Amino acid sequence: MEPHAPTHRVVVLALAGLLPFELGIPHRIFGRAKDPAGRPLYETLTCGLAPGPVPTDADFAIHVEHGPELLATADTVVVPASYELGPIYEHGRLSAELAAALGYIRPGTRLVSICTGGYVLAAAGYLDGRRATTHWASADHFQQLFPAVRVDPGVLYTDDGDVLTSAGVAAGIDLCLYIVRRDHGAAVANDVARKTVVPPHRDGGQAQFIERPVPEPQLASTTAARAWVMDRLHEPLRLTDLARKEAVSVRTFTRRFREESGVSPGQWIVAQRVERARRLLEETELPMEQVAREAGFGTAQSLRKHVQAALGVSPTAYRRTFRAAAGTGTLSSPDGPSVDAGPVH
Repeated sequence: MEPHAPTHRVVVLALAGLLPFELGIPHRIFGRAKDPAGRPLYETLTCGLAPGPVPTDADFAIHVEHGPELLATADTVVVPASYELGPIYEHGRLSAELAAALGYIRPGTRLVSICTGGYVLAAAGYLDGRRATTHWASADHFQQLFPAVRVDPGVLYTDDGDVLTSAGVAAGIDLCLYIVRRDHGAAVANDVARKTVVPPHRDGGQAQFIERPVPEPQLASTTAARAWVMDRLHEPLRLTDLARKEAVSVRTFTRRFREESGVSPGQWIVAQRVERARRLLEETELPMEQVAREAGFGTAQSLRKHVQAALGVSPTAYRRTFRAAAGTGTLSSPDGPSVDAGPVH
């Protein structure tokens, strides 16, 4: 009996300056997708702008067997990120060589980008009028360079039918698993996720992975008030108390604080409370009511409101994502309706 031939070919386009991790994501995810008889559901191949070595952002090159002609055989084309996009990143234009390569892609081929690979699809016009995403650090530049694209910087990936884009790096795993799930159902995608030792689905978007550093104390004239707040996040806080720590009026304190941080004192305090809640959710097994009290939100309902607004996921989902990796399993919480969180405005 002849071996089963996969019905769907995925071709990954390797460009100079690529990230080896991202290049391997499609091979790992699609390569592990099997039907109930254990036969592969995808064939995943790699091509470059020419056969031969492709430099990476690491201290090694990758040898690619196939040239761009392979794109003509693809059912899905994946473009991972590259740190050497040149005129694409600077001016939103394809090089003649890359434009010729993309010309091999047949109409109707599904197009997928990982991280800044979306720049390639956008420069080729594939994203015009469509919703797309990229790494949060590049989102503003991406939108300015390609105003016809509807950039959503908050999500892990987007699905616009035959064109799909992902956020930075590991979000490519989320997108490829999503594609497997869309193509073949949850059971196949869950099996791939188990074998890859990753969650089959991550809740929320990129906001939960963005660090929110506190300004350097030596650069801020509201240092004493900030330090005082950080020791008392679990207590009710009043703007008059913060201003008193700096020996200025409430109006002067508020103006200085906004000049230094770009937000109001109340917004800053909520952000610090969310950050404390993040740490407690990641590092402890405290019940949600206690996390809420320790972080200064008072109740689990208020905790849920502010974590959801800041991170795009509930406290339960956030804990599940970050604690599961430490082997603690899924923990439950009394998340409920939203209420307000405190007197500082």
